[in-house]
Amino acid sequence: MSTVENVIVRKATEQDKVNCSQWPIWSAQPSEFDWEYTQKETCLIIEGKATVVDSNDPKKSVTFESGDLVIFPNELSCRWIITKAIKKYYNFE
Repeated sequence: MSTVENVIVRKATEQDKVNCSQWPIWSAQPSEFDWEYTQKETCLIIEGKATVVDSNDPKKSVTFESGDLVIFPNELSCRWIITKAIKKYYNFE
């Protein structure tokens, strides 16, 4: 099973921005919800900020914001905490 330690967060390159701009967009207002990944997801945060907390170890979390490229592993069980309205390009593999 994956943990938030397996989540990759890095600043998006210009090429990342071009590649991701063809993907669908998802957005949400500040909120909290549980989520389980059944596929790997790559996303580019267009705006906003969120923290993902590991469901199996609430002491572990990862935070990302506008300009970040984030890769979530398959089989991650977590809680999303959106602190600033978020908009992202996303792609599931």
